[in-house]
Amino acid sequence: MKRVLIWVLSLWSAVGIGWSRSEDGLEELKDKERLLSYLEKDVVSPSANSLMVPLTLIQGAASKGAVCLDGTPPGYHLDRGFGSGANSWLIQLEGGGWCNDIRTCVFRKTTRRGSSKFMDMQINFTGILSNKAEENPDFYNWNRVKLRYCDGASFAGEGQNEANQLYFRGQRIWSAAMEELMAKGMQNAEQALLSGCSAGALASILHCDEFKDLFPKITKAKCLSDAGLFLDATNVAGGHTLRDMYGGVVTLQGVQKNLPKTCTSQMDPTSCFFPQNLIANIKTPMFLLNAAYDSWQIHQSLIPSSADPHGSWRDCKMDHSRCNSSQMQFLQDFRNQMINAVNVFSKSNQNGLFINSCFAHCQSERQDTWYENDSPRIGNKAVAVSVGDWFFDRTAVKAIDCPYPCDTTCHNLVFKRVRTSH
Repeated sequence: MKRVLIWVLSLWSAVGIGWSRSEDGLEELKDKERLLSYLEKDVVSPSANSLMVPLTLIQGAASKGAVCLDGTPPGYHLDRGFGSGANSWLIQLEGGGWCNDIRTCVFRKTTRRGSSKFMDMQINFTGILSNKAEENPDFYNWNRVKLRYCDGASFAGEGQNEANQLYFRGQRIWSAAMEELMAKGMQNAEQALLSGCSAGALASILHCDEFKDLFPKITKAKCLSDAGLFLDATNVAGGHTLRDMYGGVVTLQGVQKNLPKTCTSQMDPTSCFFPQNLIANIKTPMFLLNAAYDSWQIHQSLIPSSADPHGSWRDCKMDHSRCNSSQMQFLQDFRNQMINAVNVFSKSNQNGLFINSCFAHCQSERQDTWYENDSPRIGNKAVAVSVGDWFFDRTAVKAIDCPYPCDTTCHNLVFKRVRTSH
């Protein structure tokens, strides 16, 4: 079992959920941002032969009101397909959490998650975005796109806050990006896959049927959610941290009008931002890739600092091998809740599953977890092979791992606290 050490560069308290009103609030938000970056692949540094893909800003997006939180134009990175993949398209929606109130959205404007002014001019394409057959056997020669995330509501908001110059335009960014990519050749796609990591995976779920409807019926279009199965779970203190947070996102950013009517006709809008209440009603074929012990959810939904004021869960939260038996049972109950949440979804022949019993988050863009000799497996089948088998209908994939600690192929994330002076 491989242990991937994550160095969290600050005081422990900052690794918490970052929604308290502490005096050190700015540092808290900065460290929440660092944790997201580490979890969502950025810890992987480009190698000498990395594929670096430049940023393209969407010209004309501003005239449609399709702008980032700060009013700057949205952007994407496109690496063109070749050979047999020239008419196939993969769209990867970037993740990066959410902002649920004025304070967190104003801060987000000062980062790449809320403004294209701070986005890298080029990024490294690895894993499912790689252009090498030995790293990405089924999608390496497709047109591969990474759509940057700068709205803070999983590409689903619609509104603005004039007093704080905040633009909640996630839905318009989605539409403007799809329009631009269709004009750049995606309209001729023979095959298309909408994927996403974390908050981008939730966006993939929310927009899956919209994506399919862009194409004629003969186009093979499917969707992949990687680490997007955010559960409406109870934290260690009995509260509902993520539900409270999602309630703020939905209300502040005007998300309700863009949520699926199949859900909002039956449930409250906040419930309809949770994937567990959406996945069974998606018509388009969908694949759910998720770690059963999702690191982001453990840190920020199940064991936020606010729910553990005395730090009794601190060691367990940072390194699962330090959990006592009752703490591990709490995490096993979370895994059981995840498996129950996909029960109806899994009964559809068109859907796919890969839920491995690892402490991880986002496994499709990291090369080490997507496709390498020692990458995670269920039944001796790697993530990349499982997704490919499902997409191309080579075989049904409904892979649910046995409970921890049986899987010896995991690349488990272990966090180390480092105190630094501010």
